Amino acid sequence: MTYARSLLATTLALSLAACGQPQSSAPAPTPPASTAPAQGEDGEVIAGAYLVGFQQQDGLSAQAVEQQAALQAQAIEAAGGVLTSQWADISAAAVQLSPEALARLQASPLVEYIEPDLVRRALGGPAVGQAADGGVSAPAASTGLGSQALYTASGETTWGDAALDVPTLRSQGQTGQGVAVCIGDTGIDGNHPEFARRLKGFRNFVTTEPNRNDPYQLNDVGQHGTHVAGTVFAQYGAGTGAPGLLGGMVADGVGGVASGANLYMARVLGDSGSGSSSAIINGVNWCVSQLKSQGGTENKVVVNLSLGGGRKSLTEQRAYTSAFNKGVLTVAATGNESTAVSYPAAYDGVLAVAAVDSDLKKADFSNFGSSVDLAGPGVAVLSAVPLGSGSAASVVSGGTSYPDVTGADKSGRGTVTGTLAQAGGTNNEFCGAGTRNPALQGNIALIARGTCSFEEKVANAAGSGATAVIITNNVEGALGLSLTNSYSIPVVGVTQAAGQSLSGQSSASVSVGSADYDSWNGTSMATPHVAAAAAVVWAAKPSLTNAQLETLLKNTARDIDAAGKDNNTGYGLVQPLRAIQN
Repeated sequence: MTYARSLLATTLALSLAACGQPQSSAPAPTPPASTAPAQGEDGEVIAGAYLVGFQQQDGLSAQAVEQQAALQAQAIEAAGGVLTSQWADISAAAVQLSPEALARLQASPLVEYIEPDLVRRALGGPAVGQAADGGVSAPAASTGLGSQALYTASGETTWGDAALDVPTLRSQGQTGQGVAVCIGDTGIDGNHPEFARRLKGFRNFVTTEPNRNDPYQLNDVGQHGTHVAGTVFAQYGAGTGAPGLLGGMVADGVGGVASGANLYMARVLGDSGSGSSSAIINGVNWCVSQLKSQGGTENKVVVNLSLGGGRKSLTEQRAYTSAFNKGVLTVAATGNESTAVSYPAAYDGVLAVAAVDSDLKKADFSNFGSSVDLAGPGVAVLSAVPLGSGSAASVVSGGTSYPDVTGADKSGRGTVTGTLAQAGGTNNEFCGAGTRNPALQGNIALIARGTCSFEEKVANAAGSGATAVIITNNVEGALGLSLTNSYSIPVVGVTQAAGQSLSGQSSASVSVGSADYDSWNGTSMATPHVAAAAAVVWAAKPSLTNAQLETLLKNTARDIDAAGKDNNTGYGLVQPLRAIQN
């Protein structure tokens, strides 16, 4: 009670100051350090939005924590701030502050720090790093990954499933039954047959977009969350069948690593694939609340966060430490910039996941550092996307239907048959903003990958009147295409070998249609492999604590890259079967 009274006295003094009333002549306390930058300092800061960390007191009763939270809220109001979220158990809050309110709140002796509410983004997509030539080349967008030596797809088993021994696990009945996997992401298409309407829980934490509260209505505009969820939970024998499939797929679609788990989705990222630290903390807390110990129905919860950003947050660290202490295992993506591990993956209490391809080589986009714990399949990962949002592409010429054709993410849909025409320019790269070639009018433009962006090439071809665009790779493998603008004409990428063959043809047929699946790259794709693997192991060994589970996963991983733990893949590729047998 003494503590509560002292807090109340301090808060009342601050309230008087805010109202312009005289105060005691006692010297003002030294303001706490603040990490809050000027608004608009960089793209990771949300202007006017802050996270406030108050002084923490250990060993408080539930009643004292509640009293403390009430006093902290009063302090925010007295300073002129607007409270948007409050997390009593970690003594922190999310607030809206004017510059004047920020200065007043900084002067409060209750406050330990004030920092910006940060932007976090999804860390995967149809062609991560593909906005310009010279980026990461996306492998084949189908289950037929013939050029990948170590692990290939078969039936509903993706190469990632094969790398994690999912067929053997399934034959032993190890599918994650009784363990919850709670995903914080862009949402989910609950109508996709791969989920069999078995989503156990959904909650939207993005308040800036209307009509996103129903998992069985439009909510996953970014597609990312559905793709992540498919890797975890896609049901066997539940695919959409033709025409919703990509080339090489079976009618039953794909299968998830933990198809028997209990699936939850916290929508913490908006339509653009970005969200705030505060929304993500709210989502994680909701995931934690599913535990029986926190009033929910689940014995074990794994949280999947295929998202991140480059800036550290003291409040986030408090939140993830709290989640870990309550028994949750949080798994997060390391990031795709080939630089330092992003947050939240780099925090204590979070399992950080890097991406490898099906040769078990580190993906060149995957972030690295001492924080990396494990690796998962993250290149050419085939999974579900919202129904009809994927792209199924084909190119046929001279009686040959070419393999590994990929549709651009913002390509027009339809089929075009016509004359092939070389686009022109140096090495047929067709570079230079505003470049035009009258020879492309009414024809299909054949363009080589090179030194300028895909966007520039396609814009030049469309401006020249081309009816379709084929961009050929300049290295081995399929060519993933990411564009800035949407186009009305079909735009596809083909392999280097296909491009060489097409150069000798006079005509072709190019088609881009909708699909219910897509092949994506990113540490976002690696993370659900590891989260689902953790669920499968935890279901088989329910006596493990989250800390013991994490240690087991590390100790039984397949060592790849440098011997022992390394900065690229951590302890190696997660191996759930080995962990269960250990």
